[in-house]
Amino acid sequence: MSDQTKALRGLLAGEPFIAADCVSALSARIVEHVGFKAAYMGGHATSMMHYAIPDNGSYTPTEMIEQAGRCARAVSIPVIADADSLGESVTDIHRSIRGYEDAGVAGIHMEDEALPKHSTYAGPLMSISDMQARIDAAVNARRDDDFVIIVRSDEFYVDGGGGSGSLEEALARGKAYAEAGADVYLPTFAGPEELLTVAAEVPVAIGCYGGLQPGVQVALATGFGAASAAREHHKWATHLLQHGELPPEAFEFPEKDAIIRQAEHDAVVSRWVERTGRRGRALGAPSQ
Repeated sequence: MSDQTKALRGLLAGEPFIAADCVSALSARIVEHVGFKAAYMGGHATSMMHYAIPDNGSYTPTEMIEQAGRCARAVSIPVIADADSLGESVTDIHRSIRGYEDAGVAGIHMEDEALPKHSTYAGPLMSISDMQARIDAAVNARRDDDFVIIVRSDEFYVDGGGGSGSLEEALARGKAYAEAGADVYLPTFAGPEELLTVAAEVPVAIGCYGGLQPGVQVALATGFGAASAAREHHKWATHLLQHGELPPEAFEFPEKDAIIRQAEHDAVVSRWVERTGRRGRALGAPSQ
């Protein structure tokens, strides 16, 4: 087991918590710096930030593993990654789980919507039996028993997803996914009353998106980081084009040095300067 997977297991066994949005090593550090105990990488936010593409199935497992690894290595808190369907085949699932483990990710969620998802294709959800087989492949691929496998169902995702909105079907899927080895069940777009019913009847921890809800153990807060960063970049790029220069506030980030651990890196150079007799210097204003 790793420290991060053990920590995530501990969180799932304790008080309900929020895993906050990250799409990069820097944003993961920010999440850790402000005090969250876990971070979450959403597929749409990360594909938008790093590849400028939508999350409709074209964003590959290997691309997400690469980005998730950068986040996981930058922090000591556990990182949960949106692993989409983990690939097309069960061998894709096997390889992807191993890849996420090797990258230092503490857990993933896999989903039951048929590809291409979140698109103009009105695709169905995978059958329960097929999804159970895929979950089984994921569970058996992991080498660290503490690595967390969250299974997302889009049964309540009617407008834009493949679900029908049936509570009965969502319950059947949750129970079947738990039987196949899921550690957490994530019924996307379930309302407050539906979440309470699911929590009462599905025998694993329940997750949701956004803020914490009654009956939920883990809330995955995603999208705000990528959206706010893109919005600010668009704002200041437009200002620079229109005015030819930027005001000082465009560069303001008071917590930057602490988050990128500037002092730690400066100490390495200072020690080398002293040891080798080279000339040192006092740092002036932070670089832009």
